Amino acid sequence: MDLPTTTAALALPAVLTIVTVGLWATARLPEYLTALLFFAAAMILRVAPAETVFSGFGSSAFWLILSGFVLGAAIRKVGLADRIARLLAAHLLGSWPRLVGGVVLATYALAFVMPSNMGRIALLMPIVMALAERAGLAEGSPGRIGLALAVGFGTFQLSASILPANVPNMVMAGAAEGAYGLRLAYLPYLLLHAPVLSLGKGAALVAAIVALFPAKPAGTVAAEPPAPAFGPAERRLSLILAATLALWMTDALHGVSPAWVGLAAACLCLLPRIGFLSGEDFAAGVNVRTCLYIAGILGLAAVVAQTGLGAAIGRGVLALLPLDPARPALGFASLAALTAALNFLVTANGVPALFTPLAHLLADGTGLPLATVLMVQVIGYATPILPYQASPIVVAMGMEKVLARDGARLCLVLALFSYAVLLPLDYGWFRLLGWIGP
Repeated sequence: MDLPTTTAALALPAVLTIVTVGLWATARLPEYLTALLFFAAAMILRVAPAETVFSGFGSSAFWLILSGFVLGAAIRKVGLADRIARLLAAHLLGSWPRLVGGVVLATYALAFVMPSNMGRIALLMPIVMALAERAGLAEGSPGRIGLALAVGFGTFQLSASILPANVPNMVMAGAAEGAYGLRLAYLPYLLLHAPVLSLGKGAALVAAIVALFPAKPAGTVAAEPPAPAFGPAERRLSLILAATLALWMTDALHGVSPAWVGLAAACLCLLPRIGFLSGEDFAAGVNVRTCLYIAGILGLAAVVAQTGLGAAIGRGVLALLPLDPARPALGFASLAALTAALNFLVTANGVPALFTPLAHLLADGTGLPLATVLMVQVIGYATPILPYQASPIVVAMGMEKVLARDGARLCLVLALFSYAVLLPLDYGWFRLLGWIGP
C-alpha cells in the first residue's frame, strides 16, 4: 500500500482521536457523553470493527472497576469502612500533612500484596472517606477532594515501581519477553524504580496535595464512644474480602484474573440473604458515568492500535527525536518525552504496547542498552499529564465526584515536578546502578 493511501486510511481515526482526547482534556462535555459520542462516531464512520470499538466493555479492567464500586458500597454500608477509619484516626488526625502522607503510604504498602490498581482503590476509598468524615472534612471540601486524589494518584503512580502491581507494567513485561526474550526480575526492577518513582514522587504528591487542597482536619475526639461489636454482616463481608484479597495476591498460582475474582465477590455482595446491597444500593453505588468513561478510554486505545495510527505516530515521532549516541542524557530525556506523547493517544495501558516494539530502534538511535530503553518508558507512563491518561485516577475521581479541573491541576503540577526534578534524578540513579554507561 502506498503512502497516500495509508495516510488517507489513517485520517478518520486521527480526527476522531484528536476530537475525543480534546473533549476529555478540556472537559467541555461530560466525560461519559464524550465516550458515547466516540462510540457512535466510530461505528457510523466505520473507523474500526465493533469488537475493537467496544472492546473496553469486554476488558478485565472494566469489570474490575464495576466490581470495585460494588465492594466499596458494601464496605461503606455494613460499617466496616468506619471501623477501620476509627483505628487509623488516632494516628493520622490533627495534622493535614500527616493525614495525606498516611493515605499515600497506605496506597503504596497495599501495592506489594494486591496486584490490582482498581482493587486497591475499591478497598481504600471507602475507608479513606470514612476517615475524612471523622476528620470533619465535608463532602466537596478541598480536604476531601485532596484525600480522594491521594488514593487515586498514590495507587497508580507509586505502584509503577512494583513490577506486578499495575497493568502497564505487565503489558511492558509481556511485550519485552515476547519481542526480545527479555525477562524482568522483581527485585532489580524495584531497586531501579522505587527510590525516585515511589519515594521521590510520593513526597512530591503529598506536598502538592497539601498545597493545592489545604484543610484543617479535626483532632481525635477524646470522649468518642467505643466501637460497636462486630455484627454478622461485617463478619461475612470481612471473610469475603479476605478471600478476595488472598486470591488477588495468588493470581500467579491459580491463573484466575483479579477481575473475575472481584466480579465473583461483587456477586456475593449482591445476593439475597448472603449479600448486603439491594437493587437501590447497586444503582446508587455504581457510578455508571465512570464505567462508560473507562470503556471509552480503553476502546479509543484499541482503535488507535488496531488501525495502525499509534504505530504511524510512533514512527513519525521517532524521526523527530534528537537522538545522539554521544549524548545519553539527551536520549534519556527524549525517550521520556516520547512516552509522554504516546500517553496522550493511547493512555498508560497502551503505551508499552506501542513503545516496546520500537525499543530496538530507539536503542540504536540513543546508544543506550535495550533494557535501559525499556525501563525509561516506565517514567513516562507513570507520569500522566492529564487524568484521562490513567484509568485508576479517573475511577478514584469518579467514586468521589471530583471535578476534572481538580484532577488536572494536580496532574500538571506533578508532571512538571517529575520532568523538571525527578527525571534528572532518575538519570543519575540509572547511571549509578550501571544501566547507563559512563
